[in-house]
Amino acid sequence: MIVLDDRTFGDGIRKQGVTLVDFGSVHCPPCRVLLPMLEELERTMGDQVAFAKVDCDDSPGSAASYGVMSMPTVILFHDGEPMEKLVGLRPKNVYENVIAKYVKAT
Repeated sequence: MIVLDDRTFGDGIRKQGVTLVDFGSVHCPPCRVLLPMLEELERTMGDQVAFAKVDCDDSPGSAASYGVMSMPTVILFHDGEPMEKLVGLRPKNVYENVIAKYVKAT
Protein backbone atom coordinates (compact mmCIF):
# COMPACT_ATOMS: atom_id res chain seq x y z
CA MET A 1 0.00 0.00 0.00
CA ILE A 2 1.36 3.38 -1.02
CA VAL A 3 1.68 5.92 1.80
CA LEU A 4 0.78 9.42 0.64
CA ASP A 5 1.05 12.76 2.38
CA ASP A 6 0.25 16.37 1.54
CA ARG A 7 3.43 16.66 -0.53
CA THR A 8 3.07 13.43 -2.52
CA PHE A 9 -0.71 13.09 -2.81
CA GLY A 10 -1.11 14.42 -6.35
CA ASP A 11 1.62 12.20 -7.76
CA GLY A 12 0.25 9.11 -5.99
CA ILE A 13 -3.10 9.09 -7.77
CA ARG A 14 -3.14 7.23 -11.10
CA LYS A 15 -3.97 9.52 -13.99
CA GLN A 16 -5.32 6.47 -15.80
CA GLY A 17 -6.95 3.61 -13.99
CA VAL A 18 -8.24 3.15 -10.47
CA THR A 19 -6.76 4.32 -7.17
CA LEU A 20 -8.38 3.66 -3.80
CA VAL A 21 -7.27 6.01 -1.02
CA ASP A 22 -7.90 5.29 2.65
CA PHE A 23 -7.99 8.47 4.76
CA GLY A 24 -7.50 7.45 8.37
CA SER A 25 -5.34 7.66 11.47
CA VAL A 26 -3.43 5.28 13.71
CA HIS A 27 -5.52 6.67 16.60
CA CYS A 28 -8.83 5.65 14.96
CA PRO A 29 -10.12 2.18 16.01
CA PRO A 30 -12.36 1.69 12.92
CA CYS A 31 -9.37 2.62 10.74
CA ARG A 32 -7.35 -0.16 12.34
CA VAL A 33 -10.15 -2.62 11.46
CA LEU A 34 -10.34 -1.36 7.87
CA LEU A 35 -6.63 -1.55 7.08
CA PRO A 36 -6.35 -5.38 7.05
CA MET A 37 -9.45 -5.60 4.82
CA LEU A 38 -7.88 -3.20 2.31
CA GLU A 39 -4.56 -5.05 2.49
CA GLU A 40 -6.41 -8.28 1.65
CA LEU A 41 -8.13 -6.58 -1.30
CA GLU A 42 -4.76 -5.28 -2.44
CA ARG A 43 -3.39 -8.83 -2.48
CA THR A 44 -6.25 -9.99 -4.73
CA MET A 45 -6.86 -6.86 -6.83
CA GLY A 46 -3.57 -4.99 -6.64
CA ASP A 47 -2.71 -5.65 -10.25
CA GLN A 48 -5.80 -3.65 -11.30
CA VAL A 49 -6.03 -1.03 -8.55
CA ALA A 50 -3.50 1.16 -6.75
CA PHE A 51 -4.12 1.15 -3.00
CA ALA A 52 -2.96 4.12 -0.94
CA LYS A 53 -3.42 5.54 2.52
CA VAL A 54 -3.20 9.00 4.02
CA ASP A 55 -2.76 9.68 7.73
CA CYS A 56 -5.12 12.60 8.33
CA ASP A 57 -3.20 13.67 11.43
CA ASP A 58 0.00 14.08 9.41
CA SER A 59 -1.62 15.33 6.17
CA PRO A 60 -4.58 17.54 7.03
CA GLY A 61 -4.32 19.42 3.72
CA SER A 62 -5.06 16.35 1.60
CA ALA A 63 -7.94 15.38 3.86
CA ALA A 64 -9.41 18.89 3.73
CA SER A 65 -9.06 19.03 -0.05
CA TYR A 66 -11.45 16.10 -0.40
CA GLY A 67 -13.84 17.05 2.40
CA VAL A 68 -12.78 14.28 4.77
CA MET A 69 -14.65 15.03 8.00
CA SER A 70 -14.79 11.55 9.55
CA MET A 71 -12.46 8.60 9.61
CA PRO A 72 -12.16 6.27 7.98
CA THR A 73 -13.09 7.76 4.65
CA VAL A 74 -12.26 5.85 1.48
CA ILE A 75 -12.24 7.69 -1.84
CA LEU A 76 -12.04 5.85 -5.12
CA PHE A 77 -10.39 7.75 -7.96
CA HIS A 78 -10.84 6.82 -11.61
CA ASP A 79 -8.47 8.41 -14.12
CA GLY A 80 -7.37 10.89 -11.46
CA GLU A 81 -10.88 12.08 -10.54
CA PRO A 82 -12.68 11.28 -7.28
CA MET A 83 -15.71 9.12 -8.10
CA GLU A 84 -16.95 7.48 -4.89
CA LYS A 85 -16.63 8.43 -1.22
CA LEU A 86 -17.36 5.89 1.51
CA VAL A 87 -17.48 7.38 5.01
CA GLY A 88 -17.18 5.07 7.99
CA LEU A 89 -16.30 1.42 8.24
CA ARG A 90 -18.14 -0.80 5.74
CA PRO A 91 -18.09 -4.55 5.10
CA LYS A 92 -15.31 -5.69 2.78
CA ASN A 93 -17.74 -6.60 0.00
CA VAL A 94 -18.86 -2.95 -0.24
CA TYR A 95 -15.31 -1.92 -1.14
CA GLU A 96 -15.01 -4.86 -3.55
CA ASN A 97 -18.20 -3.88 -5.35
CA VAL A 98 -17.20 -0.24 -5.72
CA ILE A 99 -13.78 -1.22 -7.05
CA ALA A 100 -15.27 -3.76 -9.45
CA LYS A 101 -17.58 -1.16 -10.95
CA TYR A 102 -14.62 1.02 -11.98
CA VAL A 103 -12.18 -1.73 -12.90
CA LYS A 104 -14.71 -2.91 -15.49
CA ALA A 105 -14.92 0.66 -16.83
CA THR A 106 -11.16 0.87 -17.36
